[in-house]
Amino acid sequence: MSANTAHGKLQWSDRYSVGIPEIDEQHKKLFDLINKIHSAIFAHKGTAACVGILDELVDYTRIHFALEQSLMHMGGYPGYERHCALHSDLVAEVEALQSKIHSGSAAISFELLHFLRTWLSKHILGEDKQYGEFFAHHGQSIMHGWAQRSNEVIRNHKKRWWKFWS
Repeated sequence: MSANTAHGKLQWSDRYSVGIPEIDEQHKKLFDLINKIHSAIFAHKGTAACVGILDELVDYTRIHFALEQSLMHMGGYPGYERHCALHSDLVAEVEALQSKIHSGSAAISFELLHFLRTWLSKHILGEDKQYGEFFAHHGQSIMHGWAQRSNEVIRNHKKRWWKFWS
């Protein structure tokens, strides 16, 4: 199950849609950030430019995961705990890489880019599609309120997004 790519970049298609417009828009933003890293590497923009984009990607990923988890939590998604564990594992792995990159003991490379592209596409097509199907059948009642709050958090993401559902 490889990522839909053109010249190494992730290309959004309907097959990635989970059926929740707010989540799909967030996933598109993640695609865009990974593609920006790809472009920066190909354009030889240097480590500083790539690190800046990686930092933005990590920050946005944390926000996205918190919002996704809030939906699962509020809607009683049965795979909530396992999905959160997958998110935690990725965040820990990327933070470790980010730390190595910031310290100069690792560089942003095509291997990192491949890892991010593959993880994102497989995660969406495997894990996220499952909660999309769950909410299509069981969660319509919570979607409206969650969608409004999600959009507000994304617009103001420097605010205390981690308190989304408290």
